[in-house]
Amino acid sequence: MIKKFDKKDEESGSGSNPFQHLEKSAVLQEARIFNETPINPRRCLHILTKIIYLLNQGEHFGTTEATEAFFAMTRLFQSNDQTLRRMCYLTIKEMANISEDVIIVTSSLTKDMTGKEDVYRGPAIRALCRITDTTMLQAIERYMKQAIVDKVPSVSSSALVSSLHMVKMSYDVVKRWVNEAQEAASSDNIMVQYHALGLLYHLRKNDRLAVTKMLNKFTKSGLKSPFAYCMLIRIASKLLDETEGGHDSPLFDFIESCLRNKNEMVVYEAASAIVHMPNCTARELAPAILSLLTTLEVAMKHPSAVTACNLDLENLITDSNRSIATLAITTLLKTGSESSVDRLMKQISSFVSEISDEFKVVVVQAISALCQKYPRKHSVMMNFLSNMLRDDGGFDYKRAIVDCIISIIEENPESKETGLAHLCEFIEDCEHTVLATKILHLLGKEGPRTPQPSKYIRFIFNRVVLESEAVRAAAVSALAKFGAQNDDLLPSVLVLMQRCMMDSDDEVRDRATFYMNVLQQKQKALNAAYIFNGLSVSIPGLEKSLHQYTLEPSEKPFDMKSVPLATTPITEQKTEIAPVATSKLPEKLGPSRQDIYQEQLAAIPEFQSLGPLFKSSEPVQLTEAETEYVVRCIKHTFARHMVFQFDCTNTLNDQLLQKVMVQMEPSEAYEVVNYIPALSLPYSQPGSCYTLVRLPDDDPTAGRKAWITGIFRLPSQLGKKLGADPYTVFSGSGI
Repeated sequence: MIKKFDKKDEESGSGSNPFQHLEKSAVLQEARIFNETPINPRRCLHILTKIIYLLNQGEHFGTTEATEAFFAMTRLFQSNDQTLRRMCYLTIKEMANISEDVIIVTSSLTKDMTGKEDVYRGPAIRALCRITDTTMLQAIERYMKQAIVDKVPSVSSSALVSSLHMVKMSYDVVKRWVNEAQEAASSDNIMVQYHALGLLYHLRKNDRLAVTKMLNKFTKSGLKSPFAYCMLIRIASKLLDETEGGHDSPLFDFIESCLRNKNEMVVYEAASAIVHMPNCTARELAPAILSLLTTLEVAMKHPSAVTACNLDLENLITDSNRSIATLAITTLLKTGSESSVDRLMKQISSFVSEISDEFKVVVVQAISALCQKYPRKHSVMMNFLSNMLRDDGGFDYKRAIVDCIISIIEENPESKETGLAHLCEFIEDCEHTVLATKILHLLGKEGPRTPQPSKYIRFIFNRVVLESEAVRAAAVSALAKFGAQNDDLLPSVLVLMQRCMMDSDDEVRDRATFYMNVLQQKQKALNAAYIFNGLSVSIPGLEKSLHQYTLEPSEKPFDMKSVPLATTPITEQKTEIAPVATSKLPEKLGPSRQDIYQEQLAAIPEFQSLGPLFKSSEPVQLTEAETEYVVRCIKHTFARHMVFQFDCTNTLNDQLLQKVMVQMEPSEAYEVVNYIPALSLPYSQPGSCYTLVRLPDDDPTAGRKAWITGIFRLPSQLGKKLGADPYTVFSGSGI
């Protein structure tokens, strides 16, 4: 009898595997029902499943036991149940090496192999080839040849794979099936083609000339199967290594051509083969690296599509080319499972110190995405990131790590104290003002709400003592938030504020004095209004309003409600850089786009007398994106003038443009007053030039719409070098 589960076992979860407590003797006892008449397919299936399970678990079956069970099972061929018949084939394969006289079922298998039921034929071939020895092989040779070229793909594949297994047993007999295998290699079915190529290679692998001829044939004729292409790439790569063929070899050309295959699996296999070749130059590696980059891009959008490549990608982590190693590890971070995180972190730490900051940022970005995917692994990733913070690196690298740690803190409350501790340790030696102030802002926001907020006070006040003015001011603001939220810490914070009031910088002193007076009131409403929320107005707008208030003295106090709110984010100066942390950060209020343009134009002497800016238009592209010079136009409307701002970008990496300006041909009644050129326009660095136009006094529609035709003024030397006129014409409309 099979051991039954009691209630305690089921509650403990041991019942999740119904075969966990099987006993071999009980299963063999049950196998006696194979001899009963009529046959019960359902019960017999269940018993065969148990036998296969025990065999795969390593259970030892004696020869006598296995033979008795095998002979009892042969009676099941009398049943016409398809599932039971296929399970019989599988059991025959598993018991072929431990039972005696298994050859007794040869006639039954041969009958199924040549029968009309396609669902039987393939499994019967595989089972028959497992029990066939050298003496019996010639008896079924005719059937095997017919099966290899069978029109049913499952039958043909079964015969080809079985033939491949029998090569070791009887090479001379299987070699006579080469013509049939070559015919199968031209099949439209991708698996048949793949298996046929594998059989042909194993029959010829000891003959280098024959392998070369086979490669030449298939590389020229082409294949439909991506699996076959991958095998050809591996065969060609091995042959190149054995013959020490150079990169001028046709085989290398074939591998390189596979980088342009439509199937990503073939492209990756070709790239992997090239990067593992000895003595490859940077020029020869470039296409392979580009293909690996493509694999990374696919992994970002469709991780499951490249999961099959994970084993090969792990081998690339140790590649001597650190660019390839970085791309491999980044792809693995995108496609890896939760169980592989620990191993990947160890592998990264072995080479991360040897790569450039640019690649380090890529790795950190991938870790940030992995943190969101597997939040339970935040402790492992946090420790790894803290070790990276201690290493030498530039601003972008450090900023990427800090942003990643902040995103983990915001998404995983359990990691808050650990993350804040790492950041506190980092700012002790931080050389970047922006990062120090950002961390201090985070400490002021999250620190007071931790179980032990007092432990962060020391790190914050150290910044007041040791750092620059901007960091000291940020530290004072962070201290104020601790005093406003923790009554126990308020006396200590007030003492520290008194020390800050003696600082050498006026902003630090002003902040300390302001917060000191607010905190002494001990009113939650004041704390919320002046310490936690802060100003929500446009800073440039506030400056202009205050300046206007001083020019026109009034007995009424200054009204903050007259200052415009900073509700419009800056959209014109965004760069297309992938965000390091994709967590939802709180929205930050900044000056409006109108205020930005007002300040920029007011800084130009020629525009200072134009008065207030009425309206700025949205940017309009005047050139195509792929042209040598990219130009966009923004129209600024004043009371009596219009300023056309042309943002220009030079896309020629070997040219430096100087004194770049746009000449306009205005219609009647419009007068061009002045041109302000861009003094220098290096490669890929945008610059702005301006054209000032006076509006007609008698045109009520002036400024609403303008149609322009301009000329890019180039230096005469550059024009001669380009072999063209010193002017390049372009046009645009709808400004």
